[in-house]
Amino acid sequence: MANAKGAKKTANKSNNKTAGKDSKRPSLKREPVEGNSQLDKFFHDSLKDIYWAEKQLTKALPKMQDAATTEELQNAIEEHITQTEEHVSRLEQVFELMGKKPQAKKCDAMEGLIKEGESIVEETEDGSMTRDVGIIMAAQKVEHYEIATYGGLVSLARTMGRDDVAELLAATLEEEKQTDAGLTEIAENDINWEAEQEGGEESEEEEE
Repeated sequence: MANAKGAKKTANKSNNKTAGKDSKRPSLKREPVEGNSQLDKFFHDSLKDIYWAEKQLTKALPKMQDAATTEELQNAIEEHITQTEEHVSRLEQVFELMGKKPQAKKCDAMEGLIKEGESIVEETEDGSMTRDVGIIMAAQKVEHYEIATYGGLVSLARTMGRDDVAELLAATLEEEKQTDAGLTEIAENDINWEAEQEGGEESEEEEE
């Protein structure tokens, strides 16, 4: 009987400890950080990274536009150039809201993606649909990188209690998603099929 009572007391103590831990869990509503936490420093560093990436894209996209074959893709890239300039402006607003000076830090990932896009242009035939296929694929790789980056930044901004910052970044995130979907639509409308026909025609000529 004594053992049963002892076990009951132990269980009660355990439950009380668990309840105490639950009651001390932080609320989902968070106050803005003071700017000296590790997370704040990581967030700021990530901002500098994507700021560099966006500024480099404003230089790389016009080259891709010039290399594109179809007017549809050229127009899509033109729209993306305008959006990218707006993204740079938004990031500068984010820096200002965070009390930081806009700074760029070299983004190795974006540098690699831009170089890959340049290689695709060099390795495909001028005026071919295959070149457009390559440009679309290169552009979508860029979009996917940006979607992942902005998605993470939006989440971190909300965690830090910076809904004002999250709102700006979320606007860019949505535009990146729309651009990616638009590129897919362009590719699937006709460009992919026409590129496949180019390969077929070449093979037939070689056989003759």
